[in-house]
Amino acid sequence: MNGVTTPDYPRLAELIKTWGKTLGFQGVGIAGIDLSQAEQRLSVWLAQGLHGEMDYMQRHGAKRSRPEQLVPGTLRVISARMDYLPHGLAGAAAVLSDSGKAYVSRYALGRDYHKLLRQRLQKLAKTIEDHAGPFGYRVFCDSAPVLEKPLAQHAGLGWIGKHTNLIAPRAGSWFFLGEIYTDLPLPTDTPSLSHCGTCRACLEVCPTQAIIAPYLLDARRCISYLTIELAGAIPPALRPAIGNRIYGCDDCQLVCPWNRFAQLTRETDFLPRHALEASNLVDLFAWDEAEFLRRSEGSPIRRIGHERWLRNLAVALGNAAATPATIAALLSRRDHPSAMVREHVDWALQRHDRPAGATPQKLFPLSA
Repeated sequence: MNGVTTPDYPRLAELIKTWGKTLGFQGVGIAGIDLSQAEQRLSVWLAQGLHGEMDYMQRHGAKRSRPEQLVPGTLRVISARMDYLPHGLAGAAAVLSDSGKAYVSRYALGRDYHKLLRQRLQKLAKTIEDHAGPFGYRVFCDSAPVLEKPLAQHAGLGWIGKHTNLIAPRAGSWFFLGEIYTDLPLPTDTPSLSHCGTCRACLEVCPTQAIIAPYLLDARRCISYLTIELAGAIPPALRPAIGNRIYGCDDCQLVCPWNRFAQLTRETDFLPRHALEASNLVDLFAWDEAEFLRRSEGSPIRRIGHERWLRNLAVALGNAAATPATIAALLSRRDHPSAMVREHVDWALQRHDRPAGATPQKLFPLSA
């Protein structure tokens, strides 16, 4: 015997979950690293070209689906979730019902979540180290090729719904995920089973029919992709369905019956800033680049830049009521230096020549 004491890994796993909740995570679980089924689904999805211009989804090869290749020595993944919903869902429905308002995905209303989650995960790793001694680990939160949703499902935090978001049985889907890759041989949790049943609410509500089959998303049609990931022009055929959604889309979450269990966030960083939860399109369209950069400081919105910000707003203004303020706002950007902005502004102005009685954007009832 060398006198080295083997850690009580089952006890350590329970402590990790307790420490995680103390640090503000609403759920913590432990997953193994066999993602072979998820890897196969990802390969088929990429081969079909459903990822659009998100080349980073295939850039790292098998590292995304094989944690031990991304971080050699990895045996387990500690997966954690943190709620971000800033307020009740009635407010979101009210904004979507008002074509003059700008809808921003609820996750982006406050400060950027990446830094906060990484800091909390780092604190959790340090707490583990203080208790169990030095160990190998690496913290992630959308910062590397990680299949976070399959890992979270394997860790028992929830199942991947038909809209491809993770759903927790007693918390819905309004949460962020983060991971700690570790070489600790911790006991793993029981993977979550799907409880979507026969429900098709998310498929039916999607404004652009991006959920082309249960559990299958065509990112090229998804409003979140179109308004955030896509660098160039938004396809004209999809613009009317975007409505007033200028950054992301929450429709599939808003109608999910499991979100009746969603809890409001406890993190002040995720609360709305600059009144973005219900701003007027005309007011946001008036921001010059300096104001955009100032108001988007510390926000995930900054990543799209001012040009795409104006592009998205021009589409929303084209879908808004043809008020004098709307027309004046569009005309003010008609000579913008960006050809992309000019093209979307011209499209929006042409939209306001459409005949009266055009079909409005699809809305939906909310029980929350």
